[in-house]
Parts: sequence; C-alpha cells; structure tokens
Amino acid sequence: MTSVAHGAAPEGLRERKKRLTRVAIFGAARKLFDERGFEDVTVAEIADAANISVKTLFTYVRSKEELIFGDGPTVLDAVAAAVRGRRLGETPLVAAAKALMAAADDGHLEAFGLMATSGPEATSRLRALWEDTEDTLTLALARPRDGAPERAARRFEAAQIMVLVRAVTSEEVRVLIAAAPGPGEQQARRAALREWIREAAGSLARGLQASRR
Repeated sequence: MTSVAHGAAPEGLRERKKRLTRVAIFGAARKLFDERGFEDVTVAEIADAANISVKTLFTYVRSKEELIFGDGPTVLDAVAAAVRGRRLGETPLVAAAKALMAAADDGHLEAFGLMATSGPEATSRLRALWEDTEDTLTLALARPRDGAPERAARRFEAAQIMVLVRAVTSEEVRVLIAAAPGPGEQQARRAALREWIREAAGSLARGLQASRR
C-alpha cells in the first residue's frame, strides 16, 4: 500500500505510470552508458531496455543527451533552489556559494564535475544546463515591478552566479583540488573545494559591489 503525505493528493494511475516510465528510461540509460559508453548506446536500445517505443521515449526527453545527468536534482538545481529560498538579507551570491559548499561536503559537486567532463556529449549538455540555470536564476531574482534596467541587472547578477558555478565544475579547478595536501585524501579535497568556493565568491562579491558604485 502506497502512503500519501498528509495534505497531498493521492497519485493517480496515469501519473504513477508516467513516473515509473521516466524512472525506467533514465535507469536504463545510466546502466547502458556505464557499461558501454554514451556513443555506443543507441536511443532504440535505451527504449528497448525500458520496455517502451522510441516514440514514447521522446515524449519524455528531447534528445539522448538529456539522459546523461540522470533524472534527479543536480547541483545546478540546488543552486537555483538556494537562491530562490534565500534568507532575508542574504545575497543571492552567498546563497549560491552555500549551496555549492554543501554539495562539496556531501560529494555531489565532485561527482557532478566528473560527469560534466566525461565526454563531448556531456560538455554539450552541460552548456545547455548552464543556460537554463541562468534563465532560472534571472527569474528567481526578478521582482514584480522591475523595469528594463532592473531586469538587465537581474540578468547580470544571475550571470555572475553562473561564473562561480561554471568555474567550480571546470577541469582547472578539479586539477587544483586534486592536488590538495593533508590527511584524509577525500576530506582534504572537500575542504580545499569549500575554501576555493568561499574565496571565489568573495572575489565576485567585491566585483559586484564595485559595479554598483
């Protein structure tokens, strides 16, 4: 028997079937990609493994590349959620940096960075996700009475946040963090990554303050 959260509407049969189909698609794709690599897996094989048609698969995703990062929330989603739900008086950049540091602590940032640099298809998909996230951040920062100057400022601030996000998932930062000395290799890397995020966010914040003068 499926439990339903208090106050939530029970999941209908149609919604349940759609959810399970989506889970099956992304699960099949991840398994096949892990076994044979992205290039050697066809969309038809993914659909077959998920027990659906190719036509049905494309009602859930627009391209094969969308399957690379899985179906769950990513580090980018966490950043957008942190900015959207930031505390009163907390700047969007600080909220984003905190989300990235939390992702560094639990290993999600490292895993995301490795996936993002796993091949040209992942890189291409990541660039599309960056653009989507910048749009999401711009909307999250918007206010009802914003005019053209304010909307432009929101876009600029969202782009500044994405500078931090893009840099922290880059090959250069990953190489830097991999060389972090200290006892406990994993913990040392995560501590070094947190410190890099903190310093980079501080540098960006000083730049933002200067631009407002």
